[in-house]
Amino acid sequence: MGCAHVVPMGTPREGILSVLETLAPLRFAESWDNVGLLVDPDERVAFEHALITIDLTDAVLDEALEKKVDFIVSYHPPLFSGLKRLRWSVAKERLVLRLVRAGLTVYSPHTALDAVAGGMTDWLAQALGPGRVKPIVPSALDTKCGAGRLVELDQPVTVEDAVQRVKTHLQLTRVRLSRAERPGLVSTVAVCPGAGGSVFEQLSHADLLITGEMRHHDVLDRTARGSSVLLTDHTNTERGYLAYLAQDLALRCPGLAVSLAESDHDPLMIV
Repeated sequence: MGCAHVVPMGTPREGILSVLETLAPLRFAESWDNVGLLVDPDERVAFEHALITIDLTDAVLDEALEKKVDFIVSYHPPLFSGLKRLRWSVAKERLVLRLVRAGLTVYSPHTALDAVAGGMTDWLAQALGPGRVKPIVPSALDTKCGAGRLVELDQPVTVEDAVQRVKTHLQLTRVRLSRAERPGLVSTVAVCPGAGGSVFEQLSHADLLITGEMRHHDVLDRTARGSSVLLTDHTNTERGYLAYLAQDLALRCPGLAVSLAESDHDPLMIV
């Protein structure tokens, strides 16, 4: 899924933007987010090679230049709050200058991809098996979309089995677990990619909460109220979905080569 099919004609600009809008409609993004076309430095009418990444770091940009890509899909927006200056001496500003100098276009779907039905959060919700799934915070535009997912499992599982299934789904060897004070079988699961604390605040209870990171005292509060909490570190709840996004983009844009960034990784590691 990571590498794709190079067709010299490329994909027209409006074609790739339309496909990305179909896969992750920007109207579903959170109001605080910065999504869509973020860097667009030239009048290129078609694109030949897209690189997909969670974070657009200097290492990922180096990889993009080496692979001669012309379009980057960065799940996390590399531009989030307003920049007042562009200086080579400041890392975040230098990244923008390098992108513009190289003529690279950058697009970010972020919370739009989280919220859409069939997107990143629904993929994460599949970790423990089939069940009834609904958004924790439904979108006012479409109740099938929204922030987080609550899953009522068809077959309850033990906490130990749940941990192993999450490891398998996310291809991890280690996760962090805080058990409920009186853990029983897991029948209901709440999931949220990235940092799920604020989303989980909208939920009265689930037997197991799965996200990348939560505040210490929020974890203590949830376990005292009867929920177990499973944390994977932020981007480990997100990165596995990129292969499916790459596949969808390549299928819908037959003139576009699509690659997954090999240098993209979680900034934290267990040592």
